[in-house]
Amino acid sequence: MMKRVVITGLGAITPIGKNVTHYWKNLLNGISGANKISRFDSTNFKTQFACEIKEYDVLDYFGRKEARKLDRYSQYGLISTEEAIKDAKLEFSTLNSNRIGVIFSSGIGGFETFENEVIEYTKNDFNPRFNPFFIPKIIANGLSGMISIKYGLRGVNYTPVTACASSTQSIIQAFNYIRLEKADIIITGGSEAPITQASIGGFNAMKAMSTNNTNYITASKPFDTNRDGFVVGEGAGTLIIESLDSALKRNANIYAEIIGGGETSDAYHITGTHPEGLGAYLAMENGIKEAKITPKDIDYINAHATSTGLGDLSEIKAIEKLFQSNINNIQISATKSMTGHLLGATGAIEAIATCLSVNKDLIPPTINTTKIDENIPNELNLSLGTKSYKKINYALSNSFGFGGHCSALILKKYVG
Repeated sequence: MMKRVVITGLGAITPIGKNVTHYWKNLLNGISGANKISRFDSTNFKTQFACEIKEYDVLDYFGRKEARKLDRYSQYGLISTEEAIKDAKLEFSTLNSNRIGVIFSSGIGGFETFENEVIEYTKNDFNPRFNPFFIPKIIANGLSGMISIKYGLRGVNYTPVTACASSTQSIIQAFNYIRLEKADIIITGGSEAPITQASIGGFNAMKAMSTNNTNYITASKPFDTNRDGFVVGEGAGTLIIESLDSALKRNANIYAEIIGGGETSDAYHITGTHPEGLGAYLAMENGIKEAKITPKDIDYINAHATSTGLGDLSEIKAIEKLFQSNINNIQISATKSMTGHLLGATGAIEAIATCLSVNKDLIPPTINTTKIDENIPNELNLSLGTKSYKKINYALSNSFGFGGHCSALILKKYVG
């Protein structure tokens, strides 16, 4: 019999809150994290705004010497992980570190470091005097290793990289390791710091991002007929997950139970989702089957819903097909309308939001959406405008990434 797996700690640093308490409060209050880019002069870019972390000073968290060794994405991940460890009340000295692992993602890794080093290289007549920390700072698995080293954890340690599905797949893999008894506790989640010149310019070249520079506060508007692309965000989310046996032994606070995860491929296009949402449908279906429940049991869906034309519709088609006659009983919300799209970290912060929804029977709203796309059925409950209260026994969180990667995480209200 496989082990039951529960969530016992949460940590987050996001564009709408630098810890879980503030993040959750602002989600419920429908606060937008969008602002003019402050990191660099964006005047000549088609998109001049993003969802940045507000009033961030690295020296509030790290010493000057340590900060120089860390790319921004690693800083965010270490900050959210420390919060989650404290929240879970983990005392590593009393636990078997050989049975504690780290599965932690980033879609891009140290993009800011890479960009800055290359710019300096070209400025200095192409003289190859790179920072000795250049490579350790940019590799996507560097953060996972740093977490393991910092806390002396010798269990499984690796980094799934599947673009915007990355951190949801990290959580699913962590879930599998624990239920198969290969680990007792795993620190999992994702971090991303993609607000750089190359990132903004690259996504603009793909015509993937909103260019609504005059009304950027409302630019992320999933499902809206006037949506024109996603709004990029930054930050990190960390979850402490462990076997129920371990949690009970520690007398830990349990937020929710993980009961399933689906991982599939669209097998369609390197950047676009399948028009009929085939991969999304299979991911949700597989996760629900693994959880040993039916589509009728799902009460809430935290949608991937990035505010792109094709992406939003393909996900809705997949949901319609899977849930059919029960679709009127399900609430759907798109929290990217507030946080923006954190790429490889988005699944982690949305898993945290979904976990708290299950725990507290509260659903964050979808904001900014005023005119629903005519291709989306009117009977769907998209949680527009304000938070809502609903008994949530089972919830689903979707994440999809470039390359056709599809993942769906299934959470259950914990019952002893």
